[in-house]
Amino acid sequence: MRKNVGYFEGTDSTLLTALVCDGIDTIPVSNGYDNHGSDVRLINDQNRYDLLVGYLHKVYAPETHVDTNFKFQDVTHLCRTYSIPLLLEVPDALKSKAQALLDDPPDVVRFVDPSEILDVAREILSS
Repeated sequence: MRKNVGYFEGTDSTLLTALVCDGIDTIPVSNGYDNHGSDVRLINDQNRYDLLVGYLHKVYAPETHVDTNFKFQDVTHLCRTYSIPLLLEVPDALKSKAQALLDDPPDVVRFVDPSEILDVAREILSS
């Protein structure tokens, strides 16, 4: 069975192309605002992904600009509940600030430098 990677809008096309060439399906997911694909909040055990990937700003927004129906906690909760790794592309120099924004995210959330994201994704998907 082929593996599925859900990706948020703007995810690096080179990463997605490499995954497709590896035989992995890439499917757009939406944060609820950009209508880029299926709403990430609708993920369940029947339509789960093997990996989610995207930029930090696709799952985080300041509370003053967030619809009360969507918060980053929704994404981290579903990732923890369904054991779906979430790779957030964040430069090494900003990782500690990114982690602080997400209020100590669960272990399934990883902040990965852009230069390492393909290797980390392949490592996760091969296990």
